[in-house]
Amino acid sequence: MQTQNISYKRHRFPPKINSCVVWLHARFNLNLREVEEMMLAWGVDVSYETKRLWTVKAGSLIGHVLWRR
Repeated sequence: MQTQNISYKRHRFPPKINSCVVWLHARFNLNLREVEEMMLAWGVDVSYETKRLWTVKAGSLIGHVLWRR
């Protein structure tokens, strides 16, 4: 089974930050508010709604890759 590539066009933040947020949410079962606080501690100001949209868009693909590992 091939994984689809995630398109990061028109995103404000680099793909590494997007995937980090989704990975934290999927891997450690953190809610998005907790991920928001962690990102603020790292100096990245990302809103809750932005992270929710990233999770909806890329969460299933990244979650599938984590599950296969």
